[in-house]
Amino acid sequence: MRTEHFLTRLDRAFARLDREPERPAHLQTPRMSRHRVVLLGSTLAFYLAIVVAVLTTSWLVRLDWQIMFFRPYEQWPQLHAFLDYLVVLGQRGPTAVMVAAWLGWRSWRQHTLRPLITLGVSLLLLNITVGAVKLGLGRLGPHYAREIGSAELFAGGDIFPSGHTANAVVTWGILAYLASTVVTRRVLSVVSAVVSLSVGATTVYLGTHWVSDVLLGWSAGLLILLALPWFEPLIARIEAYVFEVRERMRRRVETGLVPEPVAVALTPLLSAGGKWQRRRPVGPVAPAAQPAPAATAAGHSPVTVRPAAHLPRPHVIRSERTPVTPAGSRRPAHTERAGAAARGTSARPVAGG
Repeated sequence: MRTEHFLTRLDRAFARLDREPERPAHLQTPRMSRHRVVLLGSTLAFYLAIVVAVLTTSWLVRLDWQIMFFRPYEQWPQLHAFLDYLVVLGQRGPTAVMVAAWLGWRSWRQHTLRPLITLGVSLLLLNITVGAVKLGLGRLGPHYAREIGSAELFAGGDIFPSGHTANAVVTWGILAYLASTVVTRRVLSVVSAVVSLSVGATTVYLGTHWVSDVLLGWSAGLLILLALPWFEPLIARIEAYVFEVRERMRRRVETGLVPEPVAVALTPLLSAGGKWQRRRPVGPVAPAAQPAPAATAAGHSPVTVRPAAHLPRPHVIRSERTPVTPAGSRRPAHTERAGAAARGTSARPVAGG
């Protein structure tokens, strides 16, 4: 029963996606404007400057060590419990689930898969770019540092840039990128900026990242958000390909090329609001036995008689049953009672008479 209910809801969701997208007319898909290109170039220059500063063990590395020796978690221990929960807003798993749930609802409302595909593309870009730099530079974190004043590069670590910070920028920033109104986009931009800044500062407070790690994480996440308009054509092609695959599977089921059990399972996913019905495979089908028509009066259509095996048994009430007298009864006949019954009088004496 639960499986049928789940498949029914999936059928309704796909049926809604079959409709034309309902995108707001006053807000178009973000494009690579000149302003965005300038921001992208500036962020990229800042990103490269941080990498060079760490590679050359400049003043930025000395600042990393000074803050590490300052130990903020010992200076303000009362904040430790709260910031332990706040840093979860930068973890990949919980944030991706929350944002994907919201964007899934947006996809259902707007009849398009673009929000979910955009989230998937941005997270894929985040994993590729940030992961490659992490593994390539191999920097150790503050808790594992071995030489004071060293950048701790190429030592087998994976701390530079900060994945928590970059993930917070991309995951929460994608909500502002996909906002449906200008006001909502501005508000969500401020909220995502506050969340990402807080997550980055929290990692420095907990001593899990250097300051330079956080700065590079902010830059890496912002680069992905600024470059997303370049990937809009790819997102549109992916969406078209998903629906094309669905149509292809629908035709395969219609022509009987898919095995019967698989076809039955795919029918709720491929049907469009009940408009499409799966066809039976073409082939000789044994005719079903037709029951003989019953005799009817002239001018009336014959009535189909159900087989006797399926007719309900008649229920006979007690008053309709035929009384049966057992043969050879051992009870002797009562001549006085029989005579009294014939005369219409009772054979019993009246009490008190």
